[in-house]
Amino acid sequence: MDDRARILIVGAGIVGSSTAYHLARAGITDVLVVDQGPLFATGGSSSHAPGLVFQTNNSELLTRLASYTVERFTSDTIDGKPCFHQVGGIEVATTPQRWEDLKRKRGLAAAWGVPAELIGPHEVADRIPQVESSRIFGGLHVASDGIAKPVRAAEAMAREATRLGVRFLGNTEVTGFDVTGGRVRAVHTSRGPVEVESVLCCAGIWGPKIGALAGVSIPVQPLAHQYAVTGPIAGLGAAKEHGGAEVAQPLLRHQDASVYFRQIHDRYGIGSYQHRVIPVRADELAPTAAGDGAEAPSGGGGWAGMASVHPFTPQDFKQPWDDACELLPVLEQAEIREGMNGLFLFTSDGMPVLGPSREVAGFWVAEAVWITHSAGVGRAMAEWMADGSPGIDLRAADLRRFEDFAHSPAYVGERSAQSFREVYDVVHPQQPPLRPRPLRTTPFHEREERLGAVFLEANGWERPHWYASNESLVTGREIVVPGEWAGRYFSPIVAAEHQAAREGVAMFDMTSLARAEVSGRGALDLLQRLTTSKLDRAPGYVTYTLMLEHTGCIRGDITVARLSETEFQVGCNGPRDIAWLRAHADDTTSVRDITGGTCCIGLWGPRARAVLAPLADIDVSHEAFRFFRAKRLFVGEVPVTALRLSYVGELGWELYTSAEFGGRLWDLLAAQGAEHGIFPAGRGAFNGMRLEKGYRAWGADMNSEHDPDEAGLAFAVKPGKGEFVGRDALLRRRERPVRRRLCCLHVTDGTVLMGAEPVFTETGRDAVGFTTSAGYGHSAGMSLAYAWLPAELADAGTSLRVSYFDRRHPAAVVADPVFDPDMARMRS
Repeated sequence: MDDRARILIVGAGIVGSSTAYHLARAGITDVLVVDQGPLFATGGSSSHAPGLVFQTNNSELLTRLASYTVERFTSDTIDGKPCFHQVGGIEVATTPQRWEDLKRKRGLAAAWGVPAELIGPHEVADRIPQVESSRIFGGLHVASDGIAKPVRAAEAMAREATRLGVRFLGNTEVTGFDVTGGRVRAVHTSRGPVEVESVLCCAGIWGPKIGALAGVSIPVQPLAHQYAVTGPIAGLGAAKEHGGAEVAQPLLRHQDASVYFRQIHDRYGIGSYQHRVIPVRADELAPTAAGDGAEAPSGGGGWAGMASVHPFTPQDFKQPWDDACELLPVLEQAEIREGMNGLFLFTSDGMPVLGPSREVAGFWVAEAVWITHSAGVGRAMAEWMADGSPGIDLRAADLRRFEDFAHSPAYVGERSAQSFREVYDVVHPQQPPLRPRPLRTTPFHEREERLGAVFLEANGWERPHWYASNESLVTGREIVVPGEWAGRYFSPIVAAEHQAAREGVAMFDMTSLARAEVSGRGALDLLQRLTTSKLDRAPGYVTYTLMLEHTGCIRGDITVARLSETEFQVGCNGPRDIAWLRAHADDTTSVRDITGGTCCIGLWGPRARAVLAPLADIDVSHEAFRFFRAKRLFVGEVPVTALRLSYVGELGWELYTSAEFGGRLWDLLAAQGAEHGIFPAGRGAFNGMRLEKGYRAWGADMNSEHDPDEAGLAFAVKPGKGEFVGRDALLRRRERPVRRRLCCLHVTDGTVLMGAEPVFTETGRDAVGFTTSAGYGHSAGMSLAYAWLPAELADAGTSLRVSYFDRRHPAAVVADPVFDPDMARMRS
């Protein structure tokens, strides 16, 4: 065994093999892949997975990863055997609610570029004759879906990687790591130590154990998933011994019962998510995978001895079996011949965990990846490790998205269980988790509860969406109420708070917005290197700026307030931004997350100055405290850092103080503002107001695949200031015409959208773009949506159509923003 490698990959399953293959294709071949089991049926989840690949997903990221997986595997064979059976997939609806959701999903498929069609009950039965068509309303058919053969696919990619110079070793256990100076230096294995530059952990259910050996937390939970195989089914197909095709029928999902079906010659494989959650502790996992390395029949048994397979529990399968027999009555004449409880990983938000760890430099992770997304993840990880940035936005799957509390076993266990239960549920984008709550509360929480706040949740924070105490504001107003889906978490109070804040003054609890203190003699240099704007300005200035990837695309947008020569307060989008700052800081700079120890009230509206002025110990007139400035002052007895800016497009300030003063700050503002009609307003009003004002939301409206010019943020880039990360790449991009733009749409028939709807030309069949943020502008009196469109369709006045629940609605591109375009209100 060689004693060094540039990159060592732990795990030769489908993700590890895919990453090795894509690294080799990129010219990086000094790669060693090790696995504790035999190659290539290593005994992990790749060895027992049924292999279903359904591409359509609420997540654009997961859909695109799945689409590449289909592309990759359909082109691969091994020893003349296919690595993918492209038989298509059908999801059926047995309830009106599911049928409506399939209409929405067809829109998602179009938005993300996956051809799909809605078909009637008889068309479903034409493709799968065993389906009882009278039980269903119809189905969503995706012809490019299919069955992956995971072990074959892994071996096919590994063979090509080996040909290019990558090394694979089976029956090699990782036993420890050398970590010095905060970086991984070597990997200890059962065959001896290996010096490395980087490690990628793709160990599946053993991933948390491998991470712990290096001091890296991987917040995942192994759970058991039931899968059974029937005996022969009359009329299904010829058995394998008679030369029948393994699978000819489309895959079938009956999500109303949380079950799926796949053909295996003349039998059915049936998987269920309907059963109780069955978590497995790390110490219950066998340390090595058993078996001789022979390929297990994908989806058809052969699981004996696999450490990732636990015994079948028939009592958990009783109801799923009854539901399966109702949809496919032919099963009533069949029996379950074999089954398993296969182990694989879940996370607290249902997404994979990918990327570099924050604890140990050079230690990377690719875990909680389903077969569906495996080749796409492998390509993205290879690009990330080779080039410093993946070719696809992985923000939603980045390991560093989780804060410390989200690494706790209690949190991971509770939320992963919910992710399991909701795999096949119709989950609304705003639907909050049930437990554990409340977890993170602001200093204003008790006051908000007394005012009847209706809380939703984000990143553990309880955030008021509206307040029952404001019901009187509704009286006398014309309020547009969205339809059932867009209005699932809506109250007329949201619209009233929105309009009343523009008329008077409101307090918004903005504590959950992440913020960092960047200080030290190297603070300015760090921020100058990482941002697009000139920050070498006098203390007291606030700057909206961007952080770019090396590609010139937007990593994040931040607000930087210079409080002194060596101290800055940075408003971030979350822990990824703070991790990025820390990763580039040296010993001259401290980056401290101050979110939890501080709180913030957004005091916004035309009467905001009238409320603040009598309480402040300094002059807060426009002349003395100008727009985009920061000052330290006292509000009554409370020390406050005040930033004169507004995300809702109104006069006002963000008022920050330490958490122990939060209650007092609230009470002082509420008492002083009583004569001005002050009231607390929730996130519902906040979101609508920022939509009218055209302010982009990172992660919703733009991400690391968009550059500032495309996103309408070119004003925040100052190339003349000197070098910064992504500058040269952005200048190269500017040598070419902009191909797409983020535009504002007015949905002219008043339909309120939710986002992620496909956009079409007036007569076009194929989607030309998709919406991002959407809602109703209660001050502008317009249904609004932002959308990514080809540049030639981005001019104001362009007529378009937006598909919402499979109905097309008229829309037009309008000038951005639709409310106070001259910014007169904020600058008053």
